Amino acid sequence: MKKLLLSLTVALFGIIGTAQAQLPAITLKTIDGKTVRTDTLSNDGKPFIIDFFATWCKPCNRELDAIAEVYDEWKEETGVKLYAVSIDVAQNINKVKPLVDNHGWEYDVLLDPNSDFKRALGIQMIPYVIVCDGQGNIVYKHNGYTDGAETELIEKVRELLQ
Repeated sequence: MKKLLLSLTVALFGIIGTAQAQLPAITLKTIDGKTVRTDTLSNDGKPFIIDFFATWCKPCNRELDAIAEVYDEWKEETGVKLYAVSIDVAQNINKVKPLVDNHGWEYDVLLDPNSDFKRALGIQMIPYVIVCDGQGNIVYKHNGYTDGAETELIEKVRELLQ
C-alpha cells in the first residue's frame, strides 16, 4: 500500500511539474493610461516576453537596452513581442515614460505600481523575464542580468517556434 501511495504521489507530482503555468489575472495600466488584464496578454498566437523592470534598476535598464538593439531583428525573425512591466511605485510612475522615451524602447509598457502582478508571479527580484508561448503559457523564467543573457531569451523563443 505504501509503495502504491508513493508511486501515485510521484506520478501526480510529475504531472503537476510538467503543467505550464498561466498568467494571473491582474489589472494594470499601459503607459498611456489604458487598462489591461495580464491574463489576456498575447501576441496573435506567437511567443511573447514579459520583462519586469524599474527606472532605478541599472541591470534592468541595461537588459532592456541590449534587447532594444536586436528587437527589430527578433520581431522580423520570430514575430516575438515584448511587454516591459514597470514596478515603480505610484510616486515614481511619472519617471517611466521619460525613461522609455529617452532609451527609445519600442515595447508595450505596463505599470504595476503596487507590484500586484510581480507578487502574483512570486517574483522576488528584478530584472525578471518570463517567456510565454503563443497560448500565454509561461515556459521560461529568468532573473538577474549579465551582458549577453538576452541571447538565451531569443533561443527560447526560437525553440517554441520549431
